[in-house]
Amino acid sequence: MPWEKQFDVDEVLDKAMQAFWERGYQGTSMQDLVERTGIHRGSLYATYRDKQALFRAALLRYDERVRGRLLERLESLDQPREAIRQALMAFVEGLSDKGGNKGCFMTNTALELAAHDREVGRIVAHAQEDMEAFFARMVDKGKQRGEIGAHVDSRAAARGLLASFLGLVVLTRSRPQRSLLESIVAEAMRRLD
Repeated sequence: MPWEKQFDVDEVLDKAMQAFWERGYQGTSMQDLVERTGIHRGSLYATYRDKQALFRAALLRYDERVRGRLLERLESLDQPREAIRQALMAFVEGLSDKGGNKGCFMTNTALELAAHDREVGRIVAHAQEDMEAFFARMVDKGKQRGEIGAHVDSRAAARGLLASFLGLVVLTRSRPQRSLLESIVAEAMRRLD
């Protein structure tokens, strides 16, 4: 009889995602994952082969559940300019009174691993390209509706918005002053006039 999993794979993956998101790949040990998930080390290895495979699965889970759902919600807004603003503000809104937050798992991973792990780099690049495409669609839609200046180059604006988004995510961890972050969002939005 084949071995059967005695745990909810989705629940375990969500817990692993949270652990990696908070501490990064290097800062999260297998023992941390055992404690966080409540699953024995052998079961984690039997399901995911190794820490690296579990990390990649958690990163893909984040891409689908957090980033993907955020874009899906924003894409449904009837105001493209507001969708862009909300995308830029997404991690600023998550600041706590203690300051900072855990940032964006994808961006944290870009800084920690993407240059050293080809598969992780591919996942990160795909997520960034998808964000850029979202911004381009919103700029085009905004131009059609008169919310964004007709002279704005959609592709260049989308790349600038992606750079602003990534910079904001990093700054929410290193300089989490709301006034600073909001001023960066306001400047990015002004470039769409």
